Amino acid sequence: MIERRIYKKIKDHLKERQVTVITGIRRCGKTTLMKMLFNSIKSKNKLYLDLEAISNRIFFDENKYENILLKLQNIYGLTTDSKIYLALDEIQYVKNIPGIVKYLYDHYNIKFILTGSSSYYLKNLFTESLAGRKKIFELYTLDFYEYLKFKNVFTGNQPFLQKKFFIDSYINLNEFYNDFIKFGGFPEVVLNRNINAKVDLLKDILDSYLRVDIKNLSDFDNYSNLYKILKSLASRAGNKLDILTISRTTGISRATVSNFIELFEGTYLIYRIPVYSINPAREIIKTPKLFFQDNGLLNTLAEIGSGVQFENSVFNQLKHHGKLNYYSLKTGREIDFILDNKIAMEVKEHAGDFDIKRLNRLSSNISIKNNYMIFRYAPPNDFSSGTNFIWGGDIL
Repeated sequence: MIERRIYKKIKDHLKERQVTVITGIRRCGKTTLMKMLFNSIKSKNKLYLDLEAISNRIFFDENKYENILLKLQNIYGLTTDSKIYLALDEIQYVKNIPGIVKYLYDHYNIKFILTGSSSYYLKNLFTESLAGRKKIFELYTLDFYEYLKFKNVFTGNQPFLQKKFFIDSYINLNEFYNDFIKFGGFPEVVLNRNINAKVDLLKDILDSYLRVDIKNLSDFDNYSNLYKILKSLASRAGNKLDILTISRTTGISRATVSNFIELFEGTYLIYRIPVYSINPAREIIKTPKLFFQDNGLLNTLAEIGSGVQFENSVFNQLKHHGKLNYYSLKTGREIDFILDNKIAMEVKEHAGDFDIKRLNRLSSNISIKNNYMIFRYAPPNDFSSGTNFIWGGDIL
């Protein structure tokens, strides 16, 4: 099992009394991560249950929560004489789980480790039921650093803003980076070397996401309309999100489109980044920009141009490094990303000195002096345009 970047942070939290909750999109690696954490626990007074299995759910089909613990004790030999470690995988399958966890947490010395596929469910139900009793860790599909680890490719993890471009590194990693941009970071997709198999896996992941996660969270069963909304969103990746236009082109009510956008974002399929605002009344367009949380799913839903694929990948790489905004004028001129309110970044497959000069002029409007061009394709000769240029593959 390959250690994820977030592993140590979650493992450290196992020492805390609070419930440890891991959430993220279906098949992003939550179960594997939980099993690694479970195996790291030295105590024998522990139990792992996969709640996707109906045979395990019946333990929790009790109105008296005391009986749940009694059944687990009698069948699995758990004891209340010492701390119990209870790892419950895919908790969204047990609707009353927040109440069960709250009761057992309050009355017994139990360390809960939970996973669930939908943050929408977790954030809405857990916020009230387990207020102050939990910490939620969000697991995403692999970032490019983790992708390279899964490919057994050793690379340093130097902060990308300090990293110097080397053509040899570009040559060695470019094929991997192109694969990452095309197929994204689902672990089983990354580990499969067959292109047709990758495509089939992504279709299956998307289908199970819709037919299991979305079905569990909504009463919407018109999958034809659901795909219309998703395909329309995918075709607008990297652009401002216009709900009215999506409603008109799909023939689906604006309210329904808006509700499903909220649901897709809450379940880690899409993400909206807001504008960077200094004087919103005069020059800023307030519409957020839309991105997909995994390039593989984006490319499964629509035929996307290579430039948009690259920008969406850069978004997924940068989101691990700080807060993201974008900047826009009414004239249409934009800065793709503002990182932590102090660094301006423009994304272009082919970047040159003209581009950085244009970025400098635009960022001066918001008094940002740290400007970088993120490029995909290096020029044929050694790259010597200065330190303000970053190859996308160096964002680890």
